[in-house]
Amino acid sequence: MRIATYNVNSIHARLPSLQRWLQETSPDVACLQELKTPSEKFPEAAIRELGYGVIWHGQKSYNGVAILSKGCEPTEIRRALPGDPEDLHSRYIEAVVRDVVIGCLYLPNGNPAPGEKFDYKLRWLERLRVHAAELIGSGNAVVLAGDYNVIPTGNDVYKPERWVDDALFRVETREAFGRIVEQGWVDAIRHLHPDATIYTFWDYFRNAYGRDAGLRIDHLLLNAPALRRLKAGGVNRDVRGWEKPSDHAPTWIELED
Repeated sequence: MRIATYNVNSIHARLPSLQRWLQETSPDVACLQELKTPSEKFPEAAIRELGYGVIWHGQKSYNGVAILSKGCEPTEIRRALPGDPEDLHSRYIEAVVRDVVIGCLYLPNGNPAPGEKFDYKLRWLERLRVHAAELIGSGNAVVLAGDYNVIPTGNDVYKPERWVDDALFRVETREAFGRIVEQGWVDAIRHLHPDATIYTFWDYFRNAYGRDAGLRIDHLLLNAPALRRLKAGGVNRDVRGWEKPSDHAPTWIELED
């Protein structure tokens, strides 16, 4: 069972790349972020033509998340992160696909930091920690996949000294992410490739992709039942080099059935 996460940075702008990637790699589950479209304009037909069931939560111009599942319909559990009923941003959706609980998330960027946006990011991380604590011991295999906008360590960023004051790498951000991991979640890509230089995001500016000046901010966190089934994982780095790409590349894992 291949599960992937992919920040598409506007599903309408990247639809040809998304379709090509789905056809070439055929993931069983694809978690998408930054749809940047209201729900009523989501390209449902184009996704279903490729053999995928889909649920989504859109928002005009910003945010937006979706879960695609090959050959079946995702069974939706929720479409908002608990803890703040006044937070209307489309940043979380959760479903069961086959026998795996999938949480698809788009965590706030938080810049400029410090400031109101950074405070929102830290509150969102705390809400995620609380919800993750409920999920981890549920008995089901659980995967929390998405664009976390968190650089976990200096090994996950090109020239980390340049990022110390950025909301993605500030100490408060990494500590908040660490409190989630401490519950027993495992960062699947780093678990499989502990010493490798792996990035999932390259800025559009200064030839970042060509220089491989990237960040690893797209993560798949696994609880123990999911970890026991983990067999492979990686990044479809070449997708970032396609015509009119997203600034992210798809990140994936494979679980044994």
